[in-house]
Amino acid sequence: MTALPPLSVLDLATVEADGTIADALAHSVALAQTAETHGYSRIWYAEHHNMPSIASSATAVLIAHIASQTRTIGLGAGGVMLPNHAPLLIAEQFGTLAELHPGRIHLGLGRAPGTDGATFRALRRTHEAAERFPSDVLELQQFLSEDLSRTAVNAYPGRGTRVPLTILGSSLFGAQLAAQLGLPYSFASHFAPELLTTAVQHYRANYVPSTAHPTPYVSAGVNVIAAESDAAAEQLFARAELDRVRRFLSRGREQELTADEAAPLLDTPAGLEIRKMLTHTAIGGPERVRTELAAFAKFADVDELVTVHAAPTREEQLASVRFTVSAA
Repeated sequence: MTALPPLSVLDLATVEADGTIADALAHSVALAQTAETHGYSRIWYAEHHNMPSIASSATAVLIAHIASQTRTIGLGAGGVMLPNHAPLLIAEQFGTLAELHPGRIHLGLGRAPGTDGATFRALRRTHEAAERFPSDVLELQQFLSEDLSRTAVNAYPGRGTRVPLTILGSSLFGAQLAAQLGLPYSFASHFAPELLTTAVQHYRANYVPSTAHPTPYVSAGVNVIAAESDAAAEQLFARAELDRVRRFLSRGREQELTADEAAPLLDTPAGLEIRKMLTHTAIGGPERVRTELAAFAKFADVDELVTVHAAPTREEQLASVRFTVSAA
């Protein structure tokens, strides 16, 4: 069997067109349990807002629920958009999780709003908040440490939990900050492939060792379509690619496009731009998909692969999780 670095899973708690949010959250439990059974190291949940197809907006609440339904797998935010929140509140939320589930909780941090302009305002967020991101990361680190004087503001729970932090990004900004602070770095190459190698090279070349992380650590997102055979996986990918174009180009419409309506749009400029997001996708039966993942890990120079199982249906997604780590 092809050797791979540690594998984790990004779960957006996707709501199907004919499903409910409750269905999506129930599937997230099943996905986490499947990943745990098959040896994945952790699950990430991303903060997005005002997106009817994504149910992971309240990351800390979702992590708490998943943690209660699993036993050993690591759980965390991939990520919390820190400028949307006060660092003290995030320290309290994830400190609580760390006290309830010791050793299982981690926290990825991003600076994007994770939403549109109207929701940006509804979150009471300002443009200045993004500029404060580096100092907010440092403040959050302090709240999770034991370094603050007990006469100062402290996070209870949170203080002393030292919840592991990771900086997320899809540009050089996150790579630069993670390197400067001596923190792990995760690149969102599952939807923003262009700057992957440039960002990772910059991070490794400029890394400043820290006490918690004396050496650099990089993870990167990669889409996966794994099935029982190469041919079956290729068919799944064609359906998944069409569905992604359909969903993206349906935004702002009163009614979503049908698959038949979306098919002619695959090769339009908009369709090609959406398809480019899937540049880094491992497709195949168990042997081929693992070979492609190993090649991607070497190309990207990463220590961990964050797999995004993009199969069209719930059952096909769970099967992809299983086939990725199974022998041929």
